[in-house]
Amino acid sequence: MQYKKNKMILIVDDSYLIIERLTDMLNELEQVDSISHAFTVTAALEILEQTTPDIILLDINLPDTSGIELLRIVKEKYPSITVAMLTNNANDYYRQLCLKLGADHFVDKSKDFDMIPDIITALEA
Repeated sequence: MQYKKNKMILIVDDSYLIIERLTDMLNELEQVDSISHAFTVTAALEILEQTTPDIILLDINLPDTSGIELLRIVKEKYPSITVAMLTNNANDYYRQLCLKLGADHFVDKSKDFDMIPDIITALEA
C-alpha cells in the first residue's frame, strides 16, 4: 500500500525511554513525516502554539499536569487532532474518562504498546 508521507506526530511522555522507543517505531512508518516530543504539558502547549500535529500520543501521568487535562484542552481547541492516550494505569475508570473526553484511542503501555504503529497506519485507511 502506498502512503502519503505527511503525518506529524507529537509524543507527550515524561519517559525518555518511551519517547525513544516510540520515535524508533514511528520512523519505520512511511506516512510519518515528522515527530516532535514534549516531556510536560507545558512544553506540549508551547509546541501546539507553533504547529498542529495530526496525532498526539499522550501519556496520562505527566510531571506538571495530568495528560487528561491536556486531552481536554486539545479536544476543545484542536478537535481534528487524533489523540491516543498512553498509560501503565489502564483501569476502566481512566479508559472511560479519556474516551468520554474525546480520546480516539486508549493504549495500555504494558500490553498494547506494539499496536501504536497500527493506530497510525489505520488513519490512512
